[in-house]
Amino acid sequence: MNLRIRKITGILLLVILFSAAFYPPVQKYLHIPHNVEVFEGQTLEFPEFTTVFTHDKSAVTVNNEQGVTGKAPSKSNVSLQAMGLPIKSTEVTVYPELKVIPGGQSIGVRVHTDGVLVVGYHLMETDAGKVSPGEASDIRVGDSIIKMNGKAIEEMSDVQPVVQEAGKNGETIKFEIKRNGRKMEKELTPVKGKGDQRYHLGLYIRDSAAGVGTLTFYEPESKKYGALGHVISDMETKEPIEIDKGEIIRSNVTSIEKGLTGEPGEKLARFSNDKKILGDIAKNTQFGIFGTLKDQLEESTEIEPLEIGLSQQVKEGPAEILTVVEGDEVKRFNIDIISSTPQESPATKGMVIKVTDKELLDKTGGIVQGMSGSPIIQNDKIIGAVTHVFVNDPSSGYGCHIEWMLNDAGIDLNDEEKKAS
Repeated sequence: MNLRIRKITGILLLVILFSAAFYPPVQKYLHIPHNVEVFEGQTLEFPEFTTVFTHDKSAVTVNNEQGVTGKAPSKSNVSLQAMGLPIKSTEVTVYPELKVIPGGQSIGVRVHTDGVLVVGYHLMETDAGKVSPGEASDIRVGDSIIKMNGKAIEEMSDVQPVVQEAGKNGETIKFEIKRNGRKMEKELTPVKGKGDQRYHLGLYIRDSAAGVGTLTFYEPESKKYGALGHVISDMETKEPIEIDKGEIIRSNVTSIEKGLTGEPGEKLARFSNDKKILGDIAKNTQFGIFGTLKDQLEESTEIEPLEIGLSQQVKEGPAEILTVVEGDEVKRFNIDIISSTPQESPATKGMVIKVTDKELLDKTGGIVQGMSGSPIIQNDKIIGAVTHVFVNDPSSGYGCHIEWMLNDAGIDLNDEEKKAS
């Protein structure tokens, strides 16, 4: 009988422990990371019923035993307790105060590839049948042609002189290509098609691309900026474009193609008449494009710099985005943060967001192409950028956390010189 009672008791304890793992407060405790980050002067709150202790107050001060405030750039270990029992030790890193200017402006994007990009194969009719010398030589769609016979290839006009000279002399062209970041060599003999007097590689190539997007932020001292929130990929190859040089240009939104279920909408915009170059493009990464502004944007004189909200500070609930839906006027629109995942390593889909603003829903249907990069604001902090729309629900989409964009922009969170005066 006693053995049976012990078995039943053991089973009940296992059920209670298993169920407890799914109890929301316990889930919150389990998801507290071992390392958290905050800026000077900012407060980081821990889950309810958690008591915070620390003996090292060089970096943080404890607020009512339920949160900490960044005191000075340094690190402190804090002990978290629940119901008097220690549950976790967490290291808090405090960064120097940092503020950036939020964007929202519509920008034109013009990029030039590193070399020329192969975007397809051209099959030519010859006596031997339909052939593409490029495909036969294992030059692939998505490859960048960097050199031909030792000559640097920077744009499409550099290609034909080499092709025609080699064709007339019956020579093989030695190619240096870049594939997935690796350089390699290939050889190709150009051929003529039937009834054609010119020689061809059997490749479709491109050396530039253009589009529109949204500026996310810039740092007023260094003028380093971030935009788009996602990588620029070639429309044909779907591969990220390796940028040799590029620029962002002021643009105006002319109309909106409203998003519908299964059909993403789009901002239709044109480069401004003055084609004023706002800045260069130095990097194209999974979190957008980055470079340096030539001058401070005129609109920024009326916009106050905002603090940074790191992923651990993002809360589910109301927030705003800044974007343009007509002309060049940046406006605020209401959204909800549906979910946010604190991230210890870079990932593009850190937040799920939903547009709740009636005006924006009426004009666009929600999130549309060209809105990518619109800054997300919560509690007067810039926390991220809009990245993608849900095809089956244009009112919803993804956002990325701001720290990854700051990192790719080259803004060092530890840099004391970035402290606001």
